Amino acid sequence: MTHQTSPTHATAYWTTAKEHGELRTEDLPAPGPGEALVRTLYSGISKGTEMVVHAGAVPPRVAQEMRAPHQEGEFPGPVKFGYLSVGVVEEGPEGWPGQRVFCLNPHQDRYVAAVSSLTRIPDDVPSSRAVLTGTVETAVNALWEAGPRLGDRVAVVGAGLVGGMVATLLRTFPLERLQLVDLDPGRKKLADILGVDFAHPDDALADCDIVFHCSASQEGLERSLQLAGDEADVIEMSWYANRGVTLPLGEDFHARRLSIRASQVGVVARARRHRRTNAGRLNLAVSLLKDPVFDVFLTGTSPFSELPGVVQDLADGNLDALCHVIEYPGDKTPETPETPENAENPAREDQR
Repeated sequence: MTHQTSPTHATAYWTTAKEHGELRTEDLPAPGPGEALVRTLYSGISKGTEMVVHAGAVPPRVAQEMRAPHQEGEFPGPVKFGYLSVGVVEEGPEGWPGQRVFCLNPHQDRYVAAVSSLTRIPDDVPSSRAVLTGTVETAVNALWEAGPRLGDRVAVVGAGLVGGMVATLLRTFPLERLQLVDLDPGRKKLADILGVDFAHPDDALADCDIVFHCSASQEGLERSLQLAGDEADVIEMSWYANRGVTLPLGEDFHARRLSIRASQVGVVARARRHRRTNAGRLNLAVSLLKDPVFDVFLTGTSPFSELPGVVQDLADGNLDALCHVIEYPGDKTPETPETPENAENPAREDQR
């Protein structure tokens, strides 16, 4: 353990009531054995899940299952929620101080966590890009769940952050075809950067071996069933929270013996559960972020002091984003320096 004087207070974002959040100061404990003090550099807003929390829409029946790893408080609030945090270790066991780390931690400028919950960030992954680690992990789990095979025909319905991540990982697979499907024609820019075929739902190709549904809409799930081939799988990645969904199960689903399987990142996919751990899955996810193509998902930056307003703007639809990054005050020297390869990203400013 290093012998520094630990700060005694931290500032964190709390959802205090339905559609209301604020920054609160709280006591910060000194790190104990096996723990580290982390100073946050960046955090990312998980637009889908965090907007559900902001709206107070987490169903009580699954409130415990939907807790974030380092959550404090209870749904609907006050609750400290979030899980895309990147920082640098200021104090900790030997070998940890100075390390850049990803942690499934809420939005907070400093925090103390067990080193076992920290994921080291490779030197060639910039800190701001590393906030995507948790979302890449979600996509990795879905691919483990689905098990795509050589020559498969695959559709990803919903070109938001999660759907885009799934398509990004699949683009290097030896598939017969891969389509990213969305109602918004503006998402074609994202597909073009990823090198993936884009299609409006009406024009998407059917007879798929696997369909990943990521649109969080009833219409998207209905279309996913139509795109799936006989006895094919629809991997449901959307979380509907407290919204009801009605499906025409008397049509494609029953007649063509389709399967809908949930993919949720809380546990390792069954196909890998006996041979992989959550920590190993996170290490794999952060290693994949060496590819600068992931920068296309970082669609805006705001200072930590503005976080309550940013969350409200996202909820109101005044701010459109894939992953909005929150920047924390302080020295950013732990950031990996930009290289010509990752300095330019033509879609960073205008990609939705």
